[in-house]
Amino acid sequence: MENTPVTEHKLKLRNLRLSDFDDIREIMERVYRGMGGSWKFAEFSSMLARFPQGQIAIEDKGKIVSAALSLIIDFSEYGDQHTYEDIIGAGNLENHDPDGDYLYGIDVFVHPDYRGMRLGRRLYDARKELCEQLNLKGILLGGRIPSYREYASKMSPFQYCQMVKNKEVVDPVLTFQLSNDFHIKKVMPGYIPEDRQSRAYGVLLEWNNIYYEARKKPLFGGRKSTVRTSVVQWQMRHFSSPEDFLAQAEFFIDTVSGYNSDIVLFPELLNVPLMAGFNQEDPPEAMRSLAGYTETLRQAFADMAISYNINIITGSMPEYRDHRLYNVSFLCRRDGTWDAQYKLHITPDEQQYWGLQGGDDLRVFETDIGKIGILICYDVEFPELCRYLADQGMNILFIPYWTDTKNGYLRVRRCAQARAIENECYVAISGSVGNLPRVANMDIQYSQSGIFTPSDFSFPHDAVAAEATPNTEMTLMVDLDLDLLKELRQTGSVRNLRSRRLDLYNITWLKGEQRRNLVRE
Repeated sequence: MENTPVTEHKLKLRNLRLSDFDDIREIMERVYRGMGGSWKFAEFSSMLARFPQGQIAIEDKGKIVSAALSLIIDFSEYGDQHTYEDIIGAGNLENHDPDGDYLYGIDVFVHPDYRGMRLGRRLYDARKELCEQLNLKGILLGGRIPSYREYASKMSPFQYCQMVKNKEVVDPVLTFQLSNDFHIKKVMPGYIPEDRQSRAYGVLLEWNNIYYEARKKPLFGGRKSTVRTSVVQWQMRHFSSPEDFLAQAEFFIDTVSGYNSDIVLFPELLNVPLMAGFNQEDPPEAMRSLAGYTETLRQAFADMAISYNINIITGSMPEYRDHRLYNVSFLCRRDGTWDAQYKLHITPDEQQYWGLQGGDDLRVFETDIGKIGILICYDVEFPELCRYLADQGMNILFIPYWTDTKNGYLRVRRCAQARAIENECYVAISGSVGNLPRVANMDIQYSQSGIFTPSDFSFPHDAVAAEATPNTEMTLMVDLDLDLLKELRQTGSVRNLRSRRLDLYNITWLKGEQRRNLVRE
């Protein structure tokens, strides 16, 4: 008598990673054949960027065999009559609301070879644990009723749900959900139009978090819905020393913090006046010498962020390391932490004159005023970058720039305004003015700094929140209402983010090995 081989498993519950996409696609193509198949990579990567904790999986010996996807919503915005598309939007979790009150389950699937192992129950338990950890009111989901197709001619979907609830009928989805302590709130027509088995009906189900505690607005450090944003239009002038330069920067920081600004933006390469002390006959060497001040200046700005209780975007400065010259902007938070964003696209002049090179990473930064992005000057002329940031939840984009002529300035301004409209976000730009003799390639400046908005009824008629007087040193201070962005994305006259055809195109950030392979090809 032959022994039947025993299949050994090594199951592990964890959060999903980008590298899991091929496994996810394989499962979904099998599970949802005839219903749209798998999520696209761009949608999957956006889910992980916006709400990584909510994307849970079970692996077996390193291979994903089941997964549960979710986001957080404000239930009052959707109510008990909505569709699946209302919740998922364009499929990239753009409707995820970190300040919402319910976890909403948008997908659970198990590899057909692993059915019967109760993996779905494990995933549901993990969701419940996450809900409790996040102190949300509960979990909502729109459940399918695939066996309703056999009863549709005999009874209404509500009657069918009651039959399942009373255990007179077994539905492969609803029965499982009810057994996991969910209760029926509503039957929703047209929930998933292509779900022919359920006759397009969805059942709104709720699991209540008994440990939920009504959240009080924190006394300190709560989320800001209105952000006081300041921009410095900086006069280029000669400074005798780094200390002299910092004194001028501190004047503006002191001024705007006195008006309780939350964040201040300085322009690109604002410290180049210090380059006058180096050899102007050798511009590449002078710029590398200027980079020797950068760490000292960054630390000084970080100290001022704490002492003046304001987040500071330091414009940009040169950084020289590993025999490569970069242009970098520092975000100095008022809690003492800091981050850096490198300029990605280098203009022909910058490359030829100084030998600048572009960075290779783009990030959304978490701050006490929400998620922000930074693009340095020329980078704003590449719309893919801002869209990539918007997909990760960015609300305010900051652009330090330097331009010498009006046509150069208008390229930056027009693109910045376009980015605000395309991505339904605020955009602040800061440049420098004046003349700077004896500093090669930085002798003249042109600027009209500004803060731009989306274009809809809730915003200024010209989509300009504020703008500086051209070529005059000054500051701008504007209160930006983040809740207006939230409303725009849900109910605006047009909804650029939601209306994208992700079935036709997407933006994918290439990782190191992918870039190297592309170069080799």
